[in-house]
Parts: sequence; C-alpha cells; structure tokens
Amino acid sequence: MSNASIPQTGSQQEREAAKQEGRREKRQDEQNERVLRGPLQTTEGITTLEDTVVAKIAGMAAREVPGVHDMGSAARRAFSAVTERIPNSQTNVAGGISVEKGETQTAIDVTVVVEYGASIVEVGNAIRRNVIDQVEGTTGLEVLEVNVNVVDVHLPQDDEAPAAASRDTDLQ
Repeated sequence: MSNASIPQTGSQQEREAAKQEGRREKRQDEQNERVLRGPLQTTEGITTLEDTVVAKIAGMAAREVPGVHDMGSAARRAFSAVTERIPNSQTNVAGGISVEKGETQTAIDVTVVVEYGASIVEVGNAIRRNVIDQVEGTTGLEVLEVNVNVVDVHLPQDDEAPAAASRDTDLQ
C-alpha cells in the first residue's frame, strides 16, 4: 500500500511538501547552472565570435610570415587587384582564409602564393605557428588545425612584366 492512500497529519503533509519543493529547487538549480567551456564562456555571460573575425586575424597572421607574397586563389587575387585601384577601398585581409568554427575550437584553411626561393615547407610551418599563436591568443579558441594550400609561386620577373608593358604603352 502506498503512502498516498494513507491520510497524513498536517505536519506530515508539510514535511512532504518541503521535500518536494527542495527537489524542485535542486532540479531548477541544475537546469540553470551552465556548463562553462572555454575562456569565452563565463558565469557573467558568453562571448561569441563571427567566422569573419577569426578569418581576419588568421589572414593578418599569415601575411606577416616572410615568404608569403599574396593570399587566395587567382580569381580572388584578380578581384583584389581591381578593388585596390578604387580610392578609399579597403584591403580584404580575410581573402585566402576559410574558417570552420565551433564554440571553443576552430579549423583554418590558408591559401597562399609563396615567393620564389623561399622554402615552402618552412613558410607553411611558419604560417601554421603564427596563425595558431595569434588566433588562440586573441580569441581564446583552440585551433585544431591550420591547412596551408600553396597555389602559386611568385617569380621576380612577374613584377617586371607589367612595368615593361606600361612603358611600351606610354611611348605610343
């Protein structure tokens, strides 16, 4: 026979009600308590970052590495060359960067053009180190991986060809 069918005195009913209230409060406290993960989550609130924030930080970090000539695919570089000629336009520092971001971790892909003569292995490793240091240091996100995709090598004569072509057109 269950206790529910036995009549209870007033004090027994009060004790049972207090037990049930205590259980409810405990469940409520457990639901309200957040599981904090990472430095972006605190008891006072949560800081969120857009993918573009991480991409800009990674882009600046990759550009700082000696041996990196440019960032992005050929199409992105051509678009940037056009937009750079527009007065007051801003450089797209996130160009050549792809980011996959979760609440506490991120993975970054970097697409670069390397200067001729630079060790691609050393440039790739330096990009990886610098991007990880900068992104983890400024955002608090754990960088799981940085994949470096070298799409071209910039040759010294690549700089001379447009200058020679413009001199020829100036003379005509």
